[in-house]
Amino acid sequence: MYGEHNSHLKYLENLLSVDIADKSNNLIITGRDKDVKICEKILNNLYEKLEGGGTVTNNDIDASLRYVRKNHNEEVHEDEQVHYGGDFVIKTKRKTIAPRSPRQSKYVNSIVNNEAVFGLGPAGTGKTYLAVAVAVHMLLTQKVEKLIFCRPAVEAGEKIGFLPGDMKEKVDPYLRPIYDALHDMMPNEIVEKKLITGDIEIAPLAFMRGRTLANAFVILDEAQNTTVEQMKMFLTRLGENSRMVITGDPTQIDLPKGQRSGLVDAMHVLKDIDDIKFITFGVEDVVRHKLVGKIVQAYDKAD
Repeated sequence: MYGEHNSHLKYLENLLSVDIADKSNNLIITGRDKDVKICEKILNNLYEKLEGGGTVTNNDIDASLRYVRKNHNEEVHEDEQVHYGGDFVIKTKRKTIAPRSPRQSKYVNSIVNNEAVFGLGPAGTGKTYLAVAVAVHMLLTQKVEKLIFCRPAVEAGEKIGFLPGDMKEKVDPYLRPIYDALHDMMPNEIVEKKLITGDIEIAPLAFMRGRTLANAFVILDEAQNTTVEQMKMFLTRLGENSRMVITGDPTQIDLPKGQRSGLVDAMHVLKDIDDIKFITFGVEDVVRHKLVGKIVQAYDKAD
């Protein structure tokens, strides 16, 4: 937790203008009362993350700091008190994948315990990556028989024209983030084998029409670019022993002007159904490079 040569403690000292002394397996934090309390919460969060099988980096510290500062003066209800990691950890040769903030942990818990979950929020909050991680975890532990990933093939504000190749080659560029996440979590040869056998299916949203998706973990990514009709079609594909996760950023809609987003519509239509969970991430949950959080915040302020 302290980092090599206490590098994590030194990083926290610089972030919060506190002094942290390591004395006989105790940490003595000195500074302004507010900063000391924030530092204590961050250290407890990081320790709990390590106990759950995760790892700690400076990015984890940044993410925890944003979350603690956001919620420092807010009352947290008992049912909102969540824990890092728990039983959910995926270890690969390159990294350990586990929730990196309390809201990410709540998101993972919601996916594990509910049949339909919406992950909403800006880029860099881990909403798609963690959903893929839980999906892989459930496939490897045989809780589902197959993984299905899809997203609408909508261009992000630019016209790229005719795409050469067969159907797979045409849609693969839109689905690249999902491929990247899968290769992060499983050896390349295993991913390729499961794609060939159909245990993992990656397809554009239009391919879901007319199907019933049973014994499957299904993720719809970039859902803000679905139409209302497409969203209804997708949600009604849910079959027995299946999970659905719908991710998207309602502020980044690339649909033609005047066309209502299926994600925005679903947020209003489905909000009172208890069995469907909505987890909304904020700028404080961004776990990419800390500059991403500042960029998101600057655009929110400009809007």
